[in-house]
Amino acid sequence: EKAIDAYQYAITIEEKFDYAYRNMGDAYIRLRKYREAIEALNRVTELSKPESVIYEAIGHCYDKLKNFAQARFHYRKASHLNQEDSRLFYKIACTYFNEQRWESSMKQLDQAMKIHRNQPEYSLLMGRCKMEAGAFREAVQYLADAVRMRPRNLSGWEALIRCLYTAGYWEEGIAQADQAYRATGNKPVFLYYSAALLIGSGKTKEALLVFEEAME
Repeated sequence: EKAIDAYQYAITIEEKFDYAYRNMGDAYIRLRKYREAIEALNRVTELSKPESVIYEAIGHCYDKLKNFAQARFHYRKASHLNQEDSRLFYKIACTYFNEQRWESSMKQLDQAMKIHRNQPEYSLLMGRCKMEAGAFREAVQYLADAVRMRPRNLSGWEALIRCLYTAGYWEEGIAQADQAYRATGNKPVFLYYSAALLIGSGKTKEALLVFEEAME
């Protein structure tokens, strides 16, 4: 708040002081005041030459406000200025994913992965898109890639196991849940997943034993 007060004082002295608007936008983002941040950052685009980082920041604000169309519009502006930044294509993919537009999301992820192939979050999102689209085998491959790249990350393991459960791949799911339990330092959540998968496979007695272990 004090920083914003100082920047506002600066722009009353010098109305076209673009760095004050830039830093004010950053401060508003930190305060989660996204509308105010957009207003400040738009002034930066009026006062200085176009910059990828500013359009990306505006896109981020619209993302947080769940205005995904405007977020995409600004991420695209950023990507035109910095075509080698794969994160921008990933962020566009996320906006489509949030709108449940799986095919559009996958197209953007393809672009991102052409630039940087081995990014676990790209593989994770692609796997989730494939799963939503019903392409379970492909989904498992992408989610397994995400797990391989970041073996201690819970969200990757959870997405993989949920996919195996949804597809009815019980035995493979049980094996992965067991591996996830060991890889993440014995997180009990994976015992619950094991129990669910055992129930799915018809092994109710084994499932109850695992369930009791998880509750302990």
